[in-house]
Amino acid sequence: MLLAIDVGNTHICMGILDNDKILGNFRLTTKTPRTSDEFGICISTLLARSKISPDKIDDVIISSVVPKIMYSLTNCIRKYINKEPLIIGPGIKTGIKINQDNARSVGADRIVNVSYAYHTFKKPCIIIDFGTATTFDYVNEKGEFEYTVISPGLEISAQALYNQTAKLPEIEIKKPASILATNTIDGMQAGVVYGYIGHVEYIIRQMKKELKNNDIKVIATGGLGRTIYNATKMIDEFDPDIAFKGMKIIYDKNKK
Repeated sequence: MLLAIDVGNTHICMGILDNDKILGNFRLTTKTPRTSDEFGICISTLLARSKISPDKIDDVIISSVVPKIMYSLTNCIRKYINKEPLIIGPGIKTGIKINQDNARSVGADRIVNVSYAYHTFKKPCIIIDFGTATTFDYVNEKGEFEYTVISPGLEISAQALYNQTAKLPEIEIKKPASILATNTIDGMQAGVVYGYIGHVEYIIRQMKKELKNNDIKVIATGGLGRTIYNATKMIDEFDPDIAFKGMKIIYDKNKK
């Protein structure tokens, strides 16, 4: 079995894979400081809840955009899983060519996403990851990661609204039944969510226009991705497990 760990700015997502089957997945908050032993207790508890012994884990792969927790996390894997984790970064085989001005600045999470898209669909793809930031990454049919758009995520957009105003409250991010709101809460939700739908649709439309190709597959992932996916026809599919699937693809390439 493979333990795949995706460290994002907001959450640490862990998936247990048996070949290509995802047996279970768990989520921890990233911003809580943890020692290697605290990470170990969390992981051991989560494995136990899935009735999986740590000695059943054959290997561990980590994709991280938060360098400051990596010392504790990697030491936890060595101590509690007894494995040396494969960390996605320079020198790792991905099957992707990064055609960006500074390839080393591209986050591991985005390399995982485009690897999944290219190796799964073998055609031009835009992968939208609705995380702390929302990223729109384009990979062509040759496996070349060429273009990217990065914007504030849904939660950041909502936080900016209530943090920068005196009387507007904190809101749950959900799509109201109508954009014609009759109270402050619905009005804020309508502005944030309907506005974000328009934002996403415009970026997709403009990317396809400048690429001169309407036959581009658009895939969404990430925590709040389903909210937007359910409200637009411009996203072809939503898959919350792209990170785990992409890491499995990269793991197989490196273990061969």
